[in-house]
Amino acid sequence: MPTKTFSGGRIRKADYNPASRQLDLHFENKSILAYKHVPEEVYRRLCSAPNPATYWEDRIAEEYPKGTPMTSNAAPDGARKLGDLFGDGE
Repeated sequence: MPTKTFSGGRIRKADYNPASRQLDLHFENKSILAYKHVPEEVYRRLCSAPNPATYWEDRIAEEYPKGTPMTSNAAPDGARKLGDLFGDGE
């Protein structure tokens, strides 16, 4: 899974899964936002943008549906177990 770390700005890291086309954005305030159905080209442009946060606001935030972050620390253990048992509602 490709990962890009940013040195400054609000977005600190972007994780992209090309198989599921999910993009997880890690912010400086420790929050993680996940977006589904994101084309690889959009991820590539985010990584090369002069200001990734502005690119996110303009091209991703309102364009793609939100999802559940892929990282293991994103959901409490109990929530993951319930999601495994009952599905995540998608």
